[in-house]
Amino acid sequence: MKPTKKTRRTDHAERLIHAPLPDVFAAFTSATKLARWLPPEGAIGVFEHCDLRAGGGFRLRLTFDDPDVETKSDEDSDIVEVHIPTLDDGRLIVWEVEFVSDDPRFSGTMAMHWYLSRKSGGTLVTIDAHHVPPGISAKDHEAGLNSSLANLAAVVEA
Repeated sequence: MKPTKKTRRTDHAERLIHAPLPDVFAAFTSATKLARWLPPEGAIGVFEHCDLRAGGGFRLRLTFDDPDVETKSDEDSDIVEVHIPTLDDGRLIVWEVEFVSDDPRFSGTMAMHWYLSRKSGGTLVTIDAHHVPPGISAKDHEAGLNSSLANLAAVVEA
């Protein structure tokens, strides 16, 4: 019998942020701002290390309020290890995301491409998450991406 091939998908979200592109980009390069907007609703993020430049990366622990949230790393949290291969002058940010987990449903590297483009009224932020691990439901991931975008808007539109 042939081994089952894992299928990987791409998830997508976007939002018009009513702030100039440099302000939105700055929210990706400030640890304080990133910790405020990246965790989805119901989670708190704490950096275990953080180097927000091309070639750098970060390790973030997301702790959830809801005990019913299925976590990947331990009883109440997800730990993500992120490498930043691309930080392109405020237009494209690429994160290579690894979940710290013993569960094979969360293995592999998810590539998150964040596109920033000037639009009338602000900055369009588009996320394409490629090779999403099968253990992350499309519905939950969409909700998480949109929650992070709403948080980003709250941080930079203020």
